[in-house]
Parts: sequence; C-alpha cells; structure tokens
Amino acid sequence: MTSLRDLPSVDQLLQKADHLIREFGRPLTLDALRLTLDEARVRFKAKPEAGLPSTEAILSQAESYLTAWAAPTLLPVINATGVILHTNLGRAPLSKATIAAMSEAAANYSTLEYDLGKGQRGSRLIHAESLLQRLTGAEAAVVVNNNASAVLLVLSALANKKRVVISRTQLVEIGGGFRVPDVMKQSGAKLFEIGATNKVRLSDYQSALEEPTALVMCAHRSNFKIVGFTEEPKLKEITDIAHQANVTLVDDLGSGALLDTAKYGFAHEPTVQESLAAGVDLVCFSGDKLLGGPQAGIILGKKVLIDKIKKHPLARAVRADKICLAGITATLLHYLKDEAEREIPIWRMMSLTLEQLKVRAEAWRETLGQGEVIKSESTVGGGSLPDECITTFVLALKVKSPDKFLKKLREARPPIIARVENDTILFDPRTVFEDELLLSSLKSLLSEK
Repeated sequence: MTSLRDLPSVDQLLQKADHLIREFGRPLTLDALRLTLDEARVRFKAKPEAGLPSTEAILSQAESYLTAWAAPTLLPVINATGVILHTNLGRAPLSKATIAAMSEAAANYSTLEYDLGKGQRGSRLIHAESLLQRLTGAEAAVVVNNNASAVLLVLSALANKKRVVISRTQLVEIGGGFRVPDVMKQSGAKLFEIGATNKVRLSDYQSALEEPTALVMCAHRSNFKIVGFTEEPKLKEITDIAHQANVTLVDDLGSGALLDTAKYGFAHEPTVQESLAAGVDLVCFSGDKLLGGPQAGIILGKKVLIDKIKKHPLARAVRADKICLAGITATLLHYLKDEAEREIPIWRMMSLTLEQLKVRAEAWRETLGQGEVIKSESTVGGGSLPDECITTFVLALKVKSPDKFLKKLREARPPIIARVENDTILFDPRTVFEDELLLSSLKSLLSEK
C-alpha cells in the first residue's frame, strides 16, 4: 500500500539533481525540492488515491520553481507605443557612449573619490560639475540620485524650519504620488502658499515677501497645463522681486531640457539655460528625462549655495553612485560636442522626419504582408510637454481580439508594447530601435492560428 514513506528523501533527490545544482546552486535547489515534497505530501493526504509523484516529476516541478525564482523581472522590451519618454518603460534609453562609460565604471576600480594629482582622497561631488559649468554657465553644480532628492536636499539645506513661498498654481503632483507640497514639508520647510489655483500675481509675491522668507520656489508644470482664465508672472519678474527682498529663488524645472523642443515640432519647453538667464539662484532637474541620461537629479547655480548643499548631511544619503556619475558625464559630453541630436536616443527619435518614419512603416507592412500605414501621433511622455504630439506614421494591424493580441505581444521575448486605437493595434517606428527583432516576433505571432 502506498504511503508517504515512499516519497524519496531530500538527500536521494539531491543525488539526482546535479544539473539543477550546477545551474541554480545547492541552497536554492534544496529549497525547491523541499517545497515540492511538501506539496506532494499535502496532495497525498487530501487525495491518497491519486498516488505519489515520481522522482522525475518531483525534479521537474522543482526545476519549474527554480526557473521562476531565478527569472529576472526587469526585462528589456520593444517600445512600439510612440511615447518617447515612457515612464513605465524606463524613460530615456541611453547613448552607446553613455552605456560604455557606465559599463567601464561598473567593471573597474575608478577615481570616484580619489585625487590622482594629490595621491589622496578626493570627492565624488566634483564629477560632472565642470561639464555642467561649461555647458550652462552655472557657477557650481552637484549631482544626486533623482530630481525629487534634489528638491528635498535644497529645501533641507537652505530652508529647514524656515518659510518657503510657492504659488498655488505650482503645487504639482508627478508620477507615483510625489507631490511638491509633501516633499517641502518633509524637508522641514514651512510652506507658504500664494495666489489661487489658476492665478497668481507679482503683488502676491511682494506681499508674501514682506515677512521673513528663506526661499521662493518655482515648480515647472511639466505634466499638465492650466488654460483659460489664468495669470502668472514671468520667471524673470519673480526672480527680480525675490532678489529685491534678498531672498533666494529656486526653480524646479523637472524635465531638464538643454535643447529647444520647438525645433522638433513640439511646444517650447523651458530650458536650464533660460532659467539661469532669468537670474534664478538654483535650478533642479532630472537626468533621465529630456536630458536623455541615466536617472539622476542635478542642482546647479550659485556656488555659495551649492557649497552649503554639498555639506548638508542629507547630501550623502541621496548622492549619486559611480555608475550614474559616469553616465551623466558621458551624456553631457554629447551636448558639449554638439552631437546630442545624433547620439542621444530621445533627441534622435524627436528629429526623425516623416519620410523616414513612413519608409520604415511601409517596409514593415511589406515584410509582414498585411496591415495599413497611416498617420498618427507620437508623444514625448515622461512628464514632459503635456498634450504635445508630433505627427508620425504607424503600422496599423486589425486583429480578431486586440486584447488577446496585446497579451501575446507582452508574452513575446523580448516583450512588445504597442497601443490600441479604435480596436486597431498601432506600431510606431519612432520608438523602435531594432526593426528585424520586432518583425520577427510579429511574423511568428501573426502566423499562429
């Protein structure tokens, strides 16, 4: 009569699991075997007439667990949505030079905190600073791990337990529930709101600055627009009012454009250089949005303020690592060498001509033998240029069940992310890097019955 004693022991299974141990290691294999045996015991007690699994079945189930446990969850995907800075898909893809610099920094020892000239300890805070100074004309700069950290650090270092004036028109929320008022409070700053949700005037700033104030903060509405019955002073006017009251002005630009987006058919996105030209004291922005580099936060502006920020204890908690610093440096060099449009993927995507996009989409249709090439729209995304679109050509495929086909696309290797309009699947060549890889997967999926 079959009983639980007939199950092989863990030791017996390990003797037959050499292939699993070689691939996944002994500790993880042991966990998988024990789990599989536990489940077999539970099933047998509930339904003994079903019998016990064979040794081969136990090893096979254990291998399934091991494969699932070891499978990465951060996977490369083909972005065929036409959203250039797709937040859910990792925002800015990096240039080849940036990837190479980051890889080299990761694989080797480096001068992260070592001064070669003096032969002694140096500072990681100097990396990328000289490039940012030359590129923007700022007196000083510091790189941290993201723009939320940059804002938090500035407020903590310069306005803890002090008054910070901000317009209600700029109390923004970005992705993930991050709200400017919340981060201001977290820093210890005393938030003082002025104006209304749709209107703020210079007189509001003037009145607010009659009381002792540490900072005036401006936050660029990079992910939405206020339209209709609105009013807001220009940045230069706000800066002048703040400086007349001897108060520092901080401009949180968010997306961090260094080039004029209007050149590519979009609305004009305020640039870092324009903020500095308006006389602001500090500018904060992201490295992985319109800058086109790795995730980072950049603070630049007056040296006396940057020096104070660098010395704050929070600066260590939010500092950038060696890989980020190497990547930001390589990305900034593209701008200095006037090759950003050619080398940085997001700018290359924005600068593609309609003719180039149409030729690629028609080549896709010809290869697949089906579909229709139609005009559509690409967007920047990533919390930049809200509601701004640029004309593109896409391959439109009619399928029996769009939802089921999208699921199959996501299950492909690499996964393919497309979009649906009017029950039609659209593939935008603007954001696709490898046509052959996309077409190979599509041909296979479309051939399935």
